[in-house]
Amino acid sequence: MSESIVTPLRASYDQLMQSVDAAPQGAEREQLKKDIIQLFKTVDGAITDLGALREEIRVLVDRYKQLAQGEQGGQAPQFTGAAPAVHADHIGASTFIEKGWSLISLGDYPGAVQALRKALKLSPGELPAQSLLGWALMLNEEYDAALETFHDVLTKAIEHLSKAIRLDNDKKATLYAHYYLGLVYLARDMYEDAETFLQKTLKLGPNLIEAYYELGRAQWFAGDPDTAKATWDDGHRANKFNPWGKKCKEMLELVAQGQEPPR
Repeated sequence: MSESIVTPLRASYDQLMQSVDAAPQGAEREQLKKDIIQLFKTVDGAITDLGALREEIRVLVDRYKQLAQGEQGGQAPQFTGAAPAVHADHIGASTFIEKGWSLISLGDYPGAVQALRKALKLSPGELPAQSLLGWALMLNEEYDAALETFHDVLTKAIEHLSKAIRLDNDKKATLYAHYYLGLVYLARDMYEDAETFLQKTLKLGPNLIEAYYELGRAQWFAGDPDTAKATWDDGHRANKFNPWGKKCKEMLELVAQGQEPPR
């Protein structure tokens, strides 16, 4: 299962690196930028969900320790509730991370790069800083540096994502792992594989409406427009007030006008 995760993500990375080395121009360069952003978003979203899972595991560890202490007759105090999220601040690194986020929002990408590199100098390996730095570099069109930063983030994310699916003991982590892999295969134009993972996603979480939208795209590009339209219709009916439910409806209207779904 671990290999099935690593292979498509690394394949996507390797192909993008080759494309950057080829120095494309014009429309090809713009498409390359979109492909890099899509791959980065896939990993970045996984990091967020797995970070939340990590905090939940800490609670699990605390409760296990309490159980062990109880069996040993220990008198240690019993703690309840969720463990607080503790973020180490190495000489103000968090300040520069927040500054980097603000500068990205304001469109000052060179300033964001400078602030986030300062954060990483103060706290090497800080994943939120690395993730934001990748965004800032891409938005500043420093694609080589962005890909290098992305490689570090990707490696760490794959490790967490692989464990989540291999263990398969947390429904949410498994759900999103399948969803993100579906997106990776979709971005690589591997539509049958994308369908497999996105269909599994909907079996695990039928309320994840964005999976209907992406599954419909995979089916459309695989040459099955009728099934794609049925999937988008299911997504819209599942929750017509959800933003992704609305996008499913918009997609139905778009193809009814003879237009193609966005890639």
